[in-house]
Amino acid sequence: MKLLQLLPINPTFTLRNLPGKLTRSYTFKGYTLQTAAILLGLLLSTSCTQEREANSATLPDREPEFADTTITAPTDTQAVVSTDTLANTVAVESTPADTGYTYPGPQPLPGAILPQKRILAYYGNPLSKRMGILGEFPADKMLSKLDDEIANWQKADPNTPIQPALHAIVVTAQGHPSAGGKYRLRMTDKMIDGVLEMAAKRDAIVFLDVQVGHSTLQEELPRLEKYLKMPQVHLGIDAEFSMKDGSVPGRKIGTFDAEDINYATKYMADLAKANNLPPKLLIVHRFTQRMITNHKNITLRPEVQIVMHMDGWGPPALKKDTFRRYIKNEPVQFTGFKIFYKNDTKNNSRLMKPEEVLALKPTPMYIQYQ
Repeated sequence: MKLLQLLPINPTFTLRNLPGKLTRSYTFKGYTLQTAAILLGLLLSTSCTQEREANSATLPDREPEFADTTITAPTDTQAVVSTDTLANTVAVESTPADTGYTYPGPQPLPGAILPQKRILAYYGNPLSKRMGILGEFPADKMLSKLDDEIANWQKADPNTPIQPALHAIVVTAQGHPSAGGKYRLRMTDKMIDGVLEMAAKRDAIVFLDVQVGHSTLQEELPRLEKYLKMPQVHLGIDAEFSMKDGSVPGRKIGTFDAEDINYATKYMADLAKANNLPPKLLIVHRFTQRMITNHKNITLRPEVQIVMHMDGWGPPALKKDTFRRYIKNEPVQFTGFKIFYKNDTKNNSRLMKPEEVLALKPTPMYIQYQ
């Protein structure tokens, strides 16, 4: 669960003794003292739940069994080309009739999901009721709620078909070293197989989400290869828990560089080519500036469609601002947007409606509920 932050922009406030012993200063240019204080209150009240839970996370060091183990969260343009292109390359553009979104990158190959469909995903871990809607309810009830949400989105945009999805965290960051000292816990194949079985009931695609902790994508993706070879299985990577500086996950926000993303897309592109698969999807979580560095160096490949996913929670105004700052203003390819059933309603706030999300530009083509 994520903290939505305003960029430090000139009264100045300094927050000390935040979770993880952080100190943050904020300067609000052009605001009255009273208004600045209100904005600061929003920032403070939406401090990261995962950070607050850093010291209480009790995930077991061994891999859990799927049926009876409960885990807790860590602290909370079409270019007509056949070769890879960079995200900042000027591309030959076209406008899909269903979204009006002009997007960069190679022309979609046969079997590509985007932009012909909008993906709607339920996120979480089936072993935890605290990590998202995917594990909060029994499978049948969860899938019924997914059906209802799909109906809401289909009503809001009748012209774009919905592709159901389940987005499961299969490598979870830890607040303690865990086995191997990597600050991450790998889920068992049994758990992943259970998610695939649930997804099959709705012809849903599946995303396997990776929180590397002190590990790397190079260490974690090969273990998932047998699943990523399946045509309905795709990948998500969460920079929040990529602790390149050796910090404890949840104490501060991590980062991925374009180099990391390029490794992931090449890995999946090679799998797609070797196994004659339709294009893969990569979901990249983002809600701060430093979570993703050197975005202009991200390579776009015909075999992989990249979604830069706005993963912050808070009131609608803050969510829209985060989307504008870090998704719209640093474009890569497609865009995504997360809605938190619980965190977005804190402090007397509310969930954003499908129509509000659809009004964002570029229009999000991947929608995730947690």
